[in-house]
Amino acid sequence: MTDVSFFHPSLAFIALALLLPWLKAEHHAAWRWLLLVPPVVAIASVVSLTLGPAGARTVEPLRYLGLNLQFGRIDALSLVFAHVFAVQSLIGMLFALHLPERRQHIAASLYVGGAFGCVFAGDYLTLFIFWELMSVASTCLVWFNDNPRSTAAGFRYFLFHVLGGLLLLAGLLLRHQATGNFDFIPVTPDAARYYDWLILAGFAVNAAVVPLHAWLPDAYPEATVTGAVFMSAFTTKTAVYVLARAFAGFEILAVMGVVMCLWGVFYATIENNARRILSYHIVSQVGYMVAGIGIGTSMTIDGACAHAYAHILYKGLLFMGAGCLLYAAGTAKLSELGGLASRLPLVMIGYMVGAVSISGMPLFNGFISKTMTIAGAAEAHRTWLALGMEVAAVGTFLSVGIKLPYFAFWSRSKNDMPLRPIPWNMYLGMGIASFLCLFIGLFPQTLYSLLPFPTDYVPYTPWHVLQASLLLGFTGLGFYFMRNVLHPKPGRNLDFDALYRIVGMGFYRLVSVPLAFLDGIWNDVYEKIGLKGLWESAKATIVFDTRGIDGVLDGSARGVRDFGGVTGRLQTGRLQDYLTGVAALGLAIFALVWALW
Repeated sequence: MTDVSFFHPSLAFIALALLLPWLKAEHHAAWRWLLLVPPVVAIASVVSLTLGPAGARTVEPLRYLGLNLQFGRIDALSLVFAHVFAVQSLIGMLFALHLPERRQHIAASLYVGGAFGCVFAGDYLTLFIFWELMSVASTCLVWFNDNPRSTAAGFRYFLFHVLGGLLLLAGLLLRHQATGNFDFIPVTPDAARYYDWLILAGFAVNAAVVPLHAWLPDAYPEATVTGAVFMSAFTTKTAVYVLARAFAGFEILAVMGVVMCLWGVFYATIENNARRILSYHIVSQVGYMVAGIGIGTSMTIDGACAHAYAHILYKGLLFMGAGCLLYAAGTAKLSELGGLASRLPLVMIGYMVGAVSISGMPLFNGFISKTMTIAGAAEAHRTWLALGMEVAAVGTFLSVGIKLPYFAFWSRSKNDMPLRPIPWNMYLGMGIASFLCLFIGLFPQTLYSLLPFPTDYVPYTPWHVLQASLLLGFTGLGFYFMRNVLHPKPGRNLDFDALYRIVGMGFYRLVSVPLAFLDGIWNDVYEKIGLKGLWESAKATIVFDTRGIDGVLDGSARGVRDFGGVTGRLQTGRLQDYLTGVAALGLAIFALVWALW
């Protein structure tokens, strides 16, 4: 069904990005309210959308260079992601409202606009355009932190996303060559061709699937305080959306999703930097979504979508809490924090709401989404996958729910470090996200009604509540006895980025050594042959200049001088001399004509 009344949310964000360069930073107090307009427009646009009688609806495609670019495909799957993207964009813009730096707002606007473009794209070419817009804009959110670490991390981040983009581009072009179209439609595992696997690999890069994940904990901790809040919400969840759209039921996703769950919590447990801990938990929590998509039942896909919705809210809240710590204290390292609960009580409360949400505590949104995915895996008789996700839930509460807040807020009796005042808008953003985490946890049907498949799942059964309570309780008890072992230590733990760096240095040496050898040979040849040849050429040029050019010019000058002397002597001033000369010239011409005739 075609519907032309759809207003694309990306237009509002891109329009804001085009407007901001013309506004002056000193007038920030006036124009900052414009930052809230695109999110409000996006919320109004998404809420107004409904499905047609046949389900999905599409806008009229844009015809360009003989191709149909479909910018608006509206169905249940795109709506649930667009809904949470719109809500989170408002929270993120509100959290960043105090910033007078226009370039950060421009990058964030383009980034969010790209995410909406991917969600509503109906063909691979349109998807690729917005996919790359997200890549470039998010890289700027890392670079704009303006320090050597963020610059280096931003380059590594961008290179990885270039790799993902190239895999996606190669896959969609090969697919077009084979099928004659760019249709963005589901692929079944038994019908997947080589180009589909290339597209899947490109999506896996953005989903931070292990071992293609190290860009995330490398770059997110180095992003700006507000930029990390946006990045925690959109890049990986856009990848989850496209995986759910095209590759549901792929076994490799089910297995690798559980690997992501376990890998992320392991590294988060041993990390020291608060934002790096949270970054690893993005890998882990996205693993639940990827596993649900890979299992491929209606319940696990619903669970993946529900968990993506919940994750965007509580992960954004957690990054806002860690960002407030970084903003106020100037550091996010747990070894340098502690004793801040009494000095930053609202930050502590907001963070703890996010922490218990991600841990799957009853009454909060993580509980109603995470249990759906795990229960769906068990119902599909994927016992080992369900067990792996349960084990990862223990690690989540251990690292994010207990370790991080304990060492950030309570590990010291007092902390006199100077603190920078936190703007009111940052508190308000955390407050809205905290409310939504609790509200959705108390009223799960508000989220379940948005899911792609009808569901009768009931999260609040005695067994589910008891199971979650026992896991969280014993995890807390274990931390109490192991708190000295888990004490954060200064330093950084290398992940697969160590392998990337080894490969990069190996490639550098592989290229630089032969080039250095060739350069040495060229220098020798140049010194022995090139310089001598240039010297001989210079001498020949000197000879040509002095004997050739100078000779011609000097000879011409002498001829003009001598001719001038002769003509000067002929000018005597006597009339009889001139008449004699004219007569002589006339006789000479007559003689010449007579001879020739």
